[in-house]
Parts: sequence; C-alpha cells; structure tokens
Amino acid sequence: MAGNGIGASLPRLEDARLLTGGGCYSDDFTQPNQARGFVLRSTHAHARIVSIDAGAVLQMPGVLLVLTGADVLAEGLKPIPHIPQAMSPPDIRLDNLDGSPHLLERPMVLATDSVRFVGEGVAFVVAETVAQAKDAAEAIDVVYEALPPMDDIAVDARVGNPRATREGFAEAEYVVRIETDIQRIAGVPMEPRAALGTYDPASGRYTLYAGGGAVVRPKKELAIILGIEPEQVRVIARETGGNFGTRNFLYPEFVLVAWAAKKVGRPVKWTCERGEAFASDYAARDLRVESELAISADGKFVGLHATAISNVGAYTASYIPLTKGTQLMTSVYDMPATARARAVLSNTQSTAPYRSAGRPETMFVIERLIDMAARECGFDRVELRRRNLIETTPYRNAFGVTYDSGDYAGTFEAVLKLADWTGYGARQKESAARGLRRGLGLGGYIESQSGAPQERAGVTVRADGTVEVLIGTLSAGQGHATSFAQLVEEWLGIPAHKVVIESSDSDRLTIGGGSHSGRSMRHAGTTIHKASQGIIAKGTKLAAEQLEASEADIAFANGRFTVKGTDRSVALVELAATHGPIADAGEVNSRVGAYPYGWHVCEVEIDAETGVVRLDRYTTVDDVGRAVNPLILHGQTHGGIAQGAGQALMERVVYDGNGQLLSGSFMDYAMPHADDFPRFVTALSEVPSTTHPLGMRGGGEGGITPALGVIVNAVVDALAEFGVTHIDMPCSPERVWQAIRAASATPA
Repeated sequence: MAGNGIGASLPRLEDARLLTGGGCYSDDFTQPNQARGFVLRSTHAHARIVSIDAGAVLQMPGVLLVLTGADVLAEGLKPIPHIPQAMSPPDIRLDNLDGSPHLLERPMVLATDSVRFVGEGVAFVVAETVAQAKDAAEAIDVVYEALPPMDDIAVDARVGNPRATREGFAEAEYVVRIETDIQRIAGVPMEPRAALGTYDPASGRYTLYAGGGAVVRPKKELAIILGIEPEQVRVIARETGGNFGTRNFLYPEFVLVAWAAKKVGRPVKWTCERGEAFASDYAARDLRVESELAISADGKFVGLHATAISNVGAYTASYIPLTKGTQLMTSVYDMPATARARAVLSNTQSTAPYRSAGRPETMFVIERLIDMAARECGFDRVELRRRNLIETTPYRNAFGVTYDSGDYAGTFEAVLKLADWTGYGARQKESAARGLRRGLGLGGYIESQSGAPQERAGVTVRADGTVEVLIGTLSAGQGHATSFAQLVEEWLGIPAHKVVIESSDSDRLTIGGGSHSGRSMRHAGTTIHKASQGIIAKGTKLAAEQLEASEADIAFANGRFTVKGTDRSVALVELAATHGPIADAGEVNSRVGAYPYGWHVCEVEIDAETGVVRLDRYTTVDDVGRAVNPLILHGQTHGGIAQGAGQALMERVVYDGNGQLLSGSFMDYAMPHADDFPRFVTALSEVPSTTHPLGMRGGGEGGITPALGVIVNAVVDALAEFGVTHIDMPCSPERVWQAIRAASATPA
C-alpha cells in the first residue's frame, strides 16, 4: 500500500523522544526512600570460601543489610535456571559421544561454598548510599583457599556426514588447514546494567525494574529462584541502552535487589559500574578451531573437517553459540563435512549468545580457509567461491539443516559489481603511491534464526484513533516502535505515528519470548498480521450493520470499509469511536528457522611501518526476505559491521595465567570510534523466505556475521607481499607489525 507501510524507509518515530531525554533506561527508575546496593566480588579465579566475617559491618554508618551465600542456602534460594541447550528443532542437537547428558552447572545469586571466576558475587551490601555500601563491602573479611583451575568437559559431540567427508579427503588434490582462536570479547552495551527491586507486604508481590531482552522470562526465572508463584512477580523494563544478547539473561543482581527489598522493607537499587561490567557481564565468542578443507584438482570442495572448543566459562549459561556455529560451518557452499564440537568450563565469566551467536566465528574459519586455498593452490578466490556455491534451494547441508530459499549466486555477483571489484587494481596503485599496502577481502555468510518459539501480539484499535500493540519483544534500539507500527499501517490503514508499542510490563504480557536470534520482526509480522485479520473480520461485521449491507459486500482497504460498487463507507477508527475498542490477538509457536545470507567486500590500507590498519571501503548485499523498513535495516547492517570490525581489529578480553582479568577498563579494552570507519555501501536483497508466511527474515545480524572473515582476509591480502599467510584476531597494530617482521625474517 502507499504511505508508510511495509517497504517504506520511514525515519524512526522514537528518535525525537529519545534524543530529547524522554527515554527511561534501567538507571532512570527510582523509588522514594530507596536504599542502595553494592556487590562484593571475588578477587580469586577459583577458591573455596573458608569464611566470611561481616559481623562488624552492620554497625557501620548507613548499613542496612548484608547478604552472603550462607543466607542464600538458609532461605532455600534456587540456582539461576539457565537452559543452555538450543531449542531443537530447527537447531541441531549436540549429543555427547558417550551418551551422557550435558554437564549443567548453574550459579547461585551469591557464591556459597566456592568462587569460580574473578568478579563472582560473594556478598551484597545494602546501605543508605552507594559510598556507604562500598565502605562496608571493603570491611567484610573473606578468607579463601585456592583451588586448581577447572577444565571440565561439558559437551563432546560429533556431527555431520563423516563417511562422505572421509571419501572427499581421500580423493582430494589439496588440503588446507587453519588453527585459530576467535578471541573472547565483551558486550560493552552503552548502558551498564541496573536494577531496582520493591516488595509490597500487603500483596506479597515483588517488582523488578531492569532492562534486558524481555520481561516475561525474567518474571518466571525470578519466581523460580525465590520459590514463589510467577503471579507474585512483576517486571518492568522500558528502554534498554544496548543488548546484543549478553543482557538477555537473568543476572544475580536482579534477584538480590528484590530479595533485599523485602528484608529491609524499602526499595533497593543497584547500578553496575563499568569496571564491574567487564568482570561480571556475560562474555562472548571465545572459540578455538582447528579445521581442514579438502579440494579437488578442479577446485571443488570435497570435504571439511573441524574441531571446535567453546570456552563456556565458569557456568553453563549457553551452548547455543557452539550449536549454531557448528551447524552452519559449511556456509553457502556445497560440500560434505563433519565436526567435533566441545564445550569446556574454565575459571572465567560465562559466555552467552552475542549478536549472531556462533555464526561469525565459523564464517571466519571457512572464509579464511577459502582465501588460504586460493593463494596456496593457485585458484582465483572469486572463481573458487563461485564454483562451490549452493545452486538450488531448499538445500540440506551436511549437518542436517535445511536452508529455505536464496539466490546465493545472484547476490554474489551483485556485491562484486557494487564493490567495483574490477577497479581494485587502480585503487591499490594509488595507495602504494602514498606508501600504504592495500588489501581486498571477500566473504559470504548464512545465519540461522530460531529462538524462543512462542510469541503473542494483542492489537487494539482505540476510540481515540490510536492503535496499541502489546507484544513481548523488548527493543534495545532496533526500531520496533517504527517497524512494528508500519505493519499496522500496512494491514489496518492507520498511520504509523498513531501506533503505540507496549512491551514493558509483565502484568500485561502472558507470552513474550523477547528479542534475540532475529525473532522479533519474524514473530511480530506473523502475530500482528493474525491480530489485524481478526480486527478486520470484527470491523466487517460492524460495518455491515452500520452500512446496512451484507458482510459479503463489504471490502476493506486503507483503513476503510466500503460497500462494493458504492461510495458508502466507514473508517475503522470511526467504528471504534462508535462501538468502543476493537481488539484481537495473534499467537505463533514456530519451530521453523530462517536463514538470511549475503556477501561483504572490504578494502583496507595498512601502514607497514606501524602496523596500523584502516578500513577504506566496505560494501554489502544482505538478503532479508522482505524488508519492512529499509532505512532501519541499513542502520542495522552499519552497526553490525562496526561490531565485527571491533573484534577483527581491536577488541579482546584478556586473563592472565592465574585467571585475573587484565582488560577490565576502557584503558585496556579498545573499542572502535565513528572516525575508524568509511561510509558503508549497503544493499538489500529480497528473496522471500519460504518458511515464513510473509516471507520475512530477520535483518539485525547480517552485518556482523561475515565481517570477521572479510576484514581479516583483506588484512592478510594486503600483507601477502611480505609472506604473511594468517593473523589471529584482533589485527591490532602490534600484531600486524609483528606478523610482517616474522614473515620477512622467515627464509623463503
């Protein structure tokens, strides 16, 4: 339809409010007479807690309460109920080779008998002010006894088609191999976590104010931990200042503020400091991969074998990155493959899904292998990819995942043209004239979107002409208030600016899976469409009565019901004004995946004397099935590229040999800035998804999924003249400088 429905690049409706201070983020919530909390955290990576002495602390000025692991045990609080496995199907299963169940290690909200990583909570102090709570925490005497490092294996699986892979390697002319570490990174959302808890003794209800990915899931989990009914918990979250997945989980502090509020009879607020966040936020990536690609004499991929080890940290929060990365490691290429996938525990903070969980890691590996094969075996890197692309869909890959639909070859040719691949030589000469090495990188990707299968949208056309959409996905900057409103305009003909999205209060939401795994638009599209169809059906009945016509003679378009063949009509909003609100709901329970894909091209310039890498050009073509708001989708791609470049070039969480965190501040953890990037050239492809009733795929993760491999391919290409064949991320100036000198010193 015309206007601002599906396909319109409508500027974000929420931006004016947010940019003028009208947002309400987690730390903006306050309550009268609130106390402040502070977490005393372990300074040991792995140790037994011999004793905790907080006796004198309660006599300190302003101190109201001290909670320890002993209190957790005494009151019977349950562990945080992590469910680390992927929700199969559509994701594959990683069954242990020996048939044993996956190891499940769930944390308590405060350490009870031992600590497992630096930063784990040992005590929670509540005082009148943050300063008083900090002083009191410093006075608590904790005696530790060091323990040896953990190295338990949580998952050990083998998947794929091993027979076909063995046969491929047996007949291969070439085999290329890579061993690499995809480093641990931090989520570093713009807004550090915060939580405010209250308790009403009259009703026996707890209220938690805390941003994340949803409000329904934390409501249920908080109830489980406290041993109460879900109806006794209310969760409220409005704006969330950045998430990317690491804030989707329930954190111990969310429970502590609610528990403490009941004990002190006052609201309790806790706000995370950035240093705490580096130590205690769930981390991301951290994968060790050894992989081999077998290639025939004519350049066909005849086998892929990989061993991947995921460092899941101290507790088993999630195996999803390992699962999703493993099941897609052949990307958009046709080949047999097998993989051994393992997850191991360590004395570090747990890892969790982070934007496109698991897929950037394995896309990095396959795209590096292809570039290495091209250089080592004498193939053209473009032709090598072209020769091995999947030609038809649906396509079942080596791990049993069926890609729904896609034009992998068409988008490949499109990105080469858009990036002016053939004009690269002139740009390379121009860089050389300025004393710089220029490199060109290319890479494709496919990613898997699944996530929580259930979602519900309630849509109400109000008497005042506005529309409310009640849905359980919480925005962390994705533009839901705009793109969801466009769906309403498309189907109900009511202007998008008249639509209000409500997703912040668990008292109004019975179902809500939250924002993760590219599910928000896919499920919003399905559920809002169903609800809209219900509203149209109800409106048709009312319009037929008012216009004195048969329901069969009523047509609906652009927000109006019309008697066919006449000029007699009535608007939907008029019916709501006359008869009261018109409402309906739509639900979905989908265990069918979606598989966005695309191609990126990157050009870098490198100063060989200093090792400094500068992104000079970056071009993308990403397929989203059906674009609701192209402007927002381009913005999502830009953000994903920036995150990928951050990991490829500078970000890295570092622990020393004793488990001490060395990258605990922005002095030690580098982040990209706006002036690190060129203007991106991004394009959208729209091949409808055959597994979604409206043809939609999510578009929030495509920007980051291939970026690691594409950027490192460009860096290595620029350094090929020195003999550099690979650099582990991040490609920092120091690493690039060292790689040049090491390769130059190696005899040919």
